[in-house]
Amino acid sequence: MQLQTMPKPFWNPLWAGLALGVVLLLTFLITGHGLGATGFTTRLTAWLATGIPSLMGEESYLGPIAEEGIFSAWITWQVIGVALGAVVAARLARRIRVQVDGQKTLGTPRRLLTAFAGGMLAGLGARIAAGCTSGMGLSGAATLSIAGFTFLVTFFVAGMIVSRLVRGVQ
Repeated sequence: MQLQTMPKPFWNPLWAGLALGVVLLLTFLITGHGLGATGFTTRLTAWLATGIPSLMGEESYLGPIAEEGIFSAWITWQVIGVALGAVVAARLARRIRVQVDGQKTLGTPRRLLTAFAGGMLAGLGARIAAGCTSGMGLSGAATLSIAGFTFLVTFFVAGMIVSRLVRGVQ
């Protein structure tokens, strides 16, 4: 018997969307919170900065967050569960590998720098908006939040504008 090495096909987008909706509903029912990730990165930053007094004073942004601890927050366990679930799902679908996606013309170092800068800007925007795409977009829209719908529209419009600006950048 020979092992199959071809990856399994992706899910149908309709079924994937319905599954995500069920996961979101269960997350609300079980934890009382929606999906999100930005709160974890803020907690992780606060935890990593605990040795830097100028960042951790009582009046600082990170100080009160660090006092709560990183592992006492539901969002930490949610992010850990998402990461572990992604690894398991990728292994089962035979789609796990290390790769750098993106335009071949940018080259690996420039592509990684561009992706890192974009991720940092998205993270900054998520902190300013008080939620990331999953927190504001999915959970906000699921609760019919005006902020959630405003975020989704703004996020997609900004994405379309930036894609037009960077298209063809060598």
